[in-house]
Amino acid sequence: MAHRFPALIAAPAPARGRLWLTGARLFDGSPVAGNAAALREDTAVLIDDGVIRRVADDRERCPDGARPLDLGGRTLMPGLTDVHTHASGHVPHTAKGAEAPLPGVAAHFLQAELREYLRLGVTTIRVCGSQGLLPQQARQAMRYGAFRGPRLLTCGKIISATAPGGRFYGDMYREADGPDDVRRAVREQIREGADFVKMMTTGARSNELEDPDPLQLTEPELAAVTDEAHRLGYRVAAHAEGLDGCAAAIRHGVDTIEHGMYLHHRPDLLEAMASAGQVLVPTLSGYYWMAGLGEAVGQDAGSGAVPADPDAPHADPGMPAVLTELAHHNLAEGAASMRAARQAGVKIALGSDVSLATGLEIQRMVHHGLTPGQALAAATGTAAEALGLAGHVGTVTEGKLADLIVVDGDPLAEPALLSDPGRIWLVFQQGVPVAGQALENLAP
Repeated sequence: MAHRFPALIAAPAPARGRLWLTGARLFDGSPVAGNAAALREDTAVLIDDGVIRRVADDRERCPDGARPLDLGGRTLMPGLTDVHTHASGHVPHTAKGAEAPLPGVAAHFLQAELREYLRLGVTTIRVCGSQGLLPQQARQAMRYGAFRGPRLLTCGKIISATAPGGRFYGDMYREADGPDDVRRAVREQIREGADFVKMMTTGARSNELEDPDPLQLTEPELAAVTDEAHRLGYRVAAHAEGLDGCAAAIRHGVDTIEHGMYLHHRPDLLEAMASAGQVLVPTLSGYYWMAGLGEAVGQDAGSGAVPADPDAPHADPGMPAVLTELAHHNLAEGAASMRAARQAGVKIALGSDVSLATGLEIQRMVHHGLTPGQALAAATGTAAEALGLAGHVGTVTEGKLADLIVVDGDPLAEPALLSDPGRIWLVFQQGVPVAGQALENLAP
């Protein structure tokens, strides 16, 4: 039996009836389309009960019983996917003397964040660590109609050895020691509704007590994670910064390598990833955030970068100087590894590692060496492959769910438009129009 993704089970009801989209310029999301770097002109798409049934020439007449919608030459493409987020609802710090946040307030901020993802054309996210059951609770609320947000995959808690990260990140981690405890930890996440399993093969350089160089889990523990998850039909994501952790994760057959910023120093590991079909998730925006670069694209003024805005939401992480300085180094290393991975034929999927930065990550991937088409494919077709959802979403293909966006302009020529909600004209979720300027302009 195929893996039953809780994220798919929790999807809201699809649209009913037939919709004929015409006058579209199409980016279909496939890696082939990403390399071709051209839109398909004069395209029509038939959506029937929330599923794409036909991709055709828009000179064809409207099918019987379908309602036509002229897109007016706008670009139609798959909804964006961000395969590495930590959506958890950031609660602002209150002033001294102000009432402290009440229990449950974080859930409301998470709802606001998820709504904004949809408004930005992001129809699927993979949460790679959050506090407790917040992602599962939000997903259940979306399932039963409380609000609209993106399809949400979660790892539950991140499986880690007993390590300093557990002190820093609290209920985001499930610390486990020894193969039996690690295996139990995998089962616990699946019990709580995880769509995939994430483990820490190395420490995280977002805190001052961990180092990415030593392998955090032992070989028997690593084997227990991948064996148990794969035995039960679940994919495995590995937080892997240092090369020992990357090598171990690749050797044990994980499905996605998260970060992997030093991989360009080991061409043999990239060759192994390409051969095995493993996916690299570069997470450039995470380094930008830790480096305090805000909304910049590029590390310094000499690179043609857009200057950082100190008031931007992704600026000033408030980290110790040693971590901020290291993030600048890791950004250069991570960008070099992304380029080397592309040259080696490794699949690359987009993961921002920062809330609501999917469009910004596309721009940064382009700035650091991908073509616009490759970056868009990383956010659509290849991202769906990385999640095991390629049979459902990721490309504008007959038989897939109609998770689609319509944008004003050509994202191949102007990737930055995907960061501008004013350019997101319409967002479909299983054929239901759920966000975009077309709906906002209709609001009273």
